[in-house]
Parts: sequence; structure tokens; C-alpha cells
Amino acid sequence: MEKSSPRMTGGGREGPALKCSPAVAANAEGEEIEVLESSDVLPVAPEDQWKSLFDKYDPESSGFISTERFRDLLATHGSELDPHKLEVLLALADGNADGKICYQDFVNLVRCSHLLASFMSNKRSNSFRRAILQGGRQLKGCALREEVGLGLSQRLVRHVAYETLPREVDRKWYFDSYTYCPPPWLILAITIAEVAVFMYYGLQLDRWVLQVSSPSFLKGPLPYHPQLRVQAWRYLSYVFMHAGIEHLSLNMAMQLLVGVPLEMVHGALRIGLVYVCGVLAGSLAVSVTDMTAPVVGSSGGVYALVSAHLANVVMNWSGMKCQFKLFRMAMALVCMSVEFGRAVWLRFYPPAFPPCPNPSFVAHLGGVAVGLTLGVVVLQNYEQRLQEQSLFWIFFCVYTLFVLCAVFWNVFAYSLLDVRLPPPP
Repeated sequence: MEKSSPRMTGGGREGPALKCSPAVAANAEGEEIEVLESSDVLPVAPEDQWKSLFDKYDPESSGFISTERFRDLLATHGSELDPHKLEVLLALADGNADGKICYQDFVNLVRCSHLLASFMSNKRSNSFRRAILQGGRQLKGCALREEVGLGLSQRLVRHVAYETLPREVDRKWYFDSYTYCPPPWLILAITIAEVAVFMYYGLQLDRWVLQVSSPSFLKGPLPYHPQLRVQAWRYLSYVFMHAGIEHLSLNMAMQLLVGVPLEMVHGALRIGLVYVCGVLAGSLAVSVTDMTAPVVGSSGGVYALVSAHLANVVMNWSGMKCQFKLFRMAMALVCMSVEFGRAVWLRFYPPAFPPCPNPSFVAHLGGVAVGLTLGVVVLQNYEQRLQEQSLFWIFFCVYTLFVLCAVFWNVFAYSLLDVRLPPPP
């Protein structure tokens, strides 16, 4: 695939066009890579050692080595760098875009390569950006939207990049490195399982709208019921049950439209973490605040993803370049409000089989709480490892404390408060 040829500046020199990946053609608006803090010091090596290495690959004593020879040098000395990072480093050194590296460029690259050897992740780090800046270059290039001749799958990846990422450099990095391997399987698998369970109960109950009104609806092994809270899997398995086709349709639409693009960018592990935390927080929130009500539906996980995404858009409003973002954000809020309003109405609607009330709506609020805390941290740090983020650990510890408190509440509070629970289904 041929991409546009960005221009590169470095050290006051501007060379002709350089053919490189979109990851190399960083910010089209000329946004600068973060400044290296004064406390950050790159590893250093003796100058004579660098000079001897350089002379070894410059037998003609021309003062330059080719980028191909520099690749051989890195391979010989065991620096197994990420190929995308290597492309960026080589482009940074090749300020004249003539395929040659002078001695000072070589020194800068050696410094960068020593630091980058410890960052073998698909996610870039702040240290990587700082290492690039230490090389003395600033990357500029054409905007990703200006790329022409793209296939359908490439246009989809570009669309997803503009939907979810606020920085042009991140969008280009993602566009250049995404391979559809693995595909966004997690959200699709959850959605397919939810549809399959709904079809099964629809045929078994002979009811598709407001299945919750059927006397056999809560008798299965999946929905959460306060009398069966000792069966711990129900705090998660309720996600596969829905009150009716109207419930499933709204959740499935938001889950696919928001969850699949987020999974394509951030991966199944991160999105799965937010989704599962939202689901668990939803059922535990119900067991603490709405103690007599059952729970069904994937709203906890869906609202965690959607609220995290909307918060990320608002926090990076100027950087988000998705089309009609204000209108689309308004529509997302309308869909969330309609679904939440439906759940509130159903909760207080007279149940078909008293004294068991209809399913609770509090799971929605638990999902929103997870999305606005843990979810925002996950989506904000596309380029960094989560375990390196102090804010992630703060929110994760708060979430863990909430889970532990809710578990103790479920063990002791029901008997201490003498809560009158509905009979088991």
C-alpha cells in the first residue's frame, strides 16, 4: 500500500519527500511531542565506543552510514525493537531523507535504542516520545484524512481512529499498526451470546416483549435474584438475560456502536476490564441499594463503556475530529436516557407476580460510575501501560474496596436489617 509522502524537518534542514508509514508522518497540525523533563536522563555510553561502532559500518570513512546498515547494526547487537518504533527512529535520524545517517544522528539513535529496548509493547510510552525528542527532530506530515487510495478495511480503521482518539499522532500510529489480528471478538461474542439466550427464552416462554412478566422468566440459572445471591456467578451471568426485545435492542445497539470501535483501538483486555467491572458494579449496587429487586440486562457493562467514551470525548473536545460529534453525542445521551427511563418505569410498574418486584434500574448507575472513573483512565491512556498510571491504581483500589464492602454487605446486612425478601423463583 502506498501512502502519502510526508516531509520531515530536523536541525534546521528540510529535505525532499520521504516515503514512510503514517506513524512516521506524525502530527499534521505540527503539534509538538512532549518536552523531556529535566529529571529524565537517557542512558549514555562512552563516545569512543559509539565512534568505533560507527566506523565499523562506515569503512569508506565518508562520515555517513546508510539506514540499511544501521538496521544491520541493531540486529547484530540484539536490539529487538518494535518495527514501527524502528521506522520512526530511522526517519528521525534521516533528516535529509537521503537514506544516510551522520555521526550525530547515529549517537542520538543509539541513545534512543538503548531506552526503547525495554518498551516492547504495542502501546507507545511517554518515554518513547521523549526519546524521539532527544533525537532533535519534530515530525510533521499530512493529515490522515488526506490519505487516498485506501481500501474498505483501511477506511474503516481510519474512521475508528477519528472516532476514538484525540491526537493526530495517535491516530496515525493506530492506523499504521492495526492489522485486524485479533479481530474485535469480545464485544461481538458477548452480543451473540445475549441474542442466543434471548431467542432461547423467547421460544421457551413464547413471549418476546416484556419477557419479565412471564412466571418462568427468573427461574433460570442466569438472572440475579436476592434470594439466590449466594450463587456468586449470578452477579455476572445476569448480563445475558433481558427484560424484552426493547431492552435487548437498545443495549445491543449501544454495545456494538461504541464497544466494537473501542475494542479495535484499546484491545479486548482493556475493554473487557471496563465492561466486566461495570457489570459487577451494577449487580452489587443493586444488592446494596435496591435489596429486594432482581437484575437482568447488560446495561451495567454498556453504560460503563458509553459513559467512559462520552467523558473522553468531552475531555478532549478540541482534539476529537469525528464528524457531527455534538449531534452524535446528543443522540447517545438520548438513547441512554430512553433506556434508563424504561428501566425506571419498569421497576415501579406493578409486578405481574407480586411480591417479587420488577428488575432494578440501579445497575445502570453502577455502570456509569465505573465508566466515569476506571473507564476514563483506560481510554485516556491509549499509548501507555495502565500499570504505570497512578490514577489507574487509585481508581482500581477504590473499586476493589467497593466490591469488598458490597460482599460484606451481602453476607451480613440482610440478616441484620431483617430485610423481607421475595420468595425464590
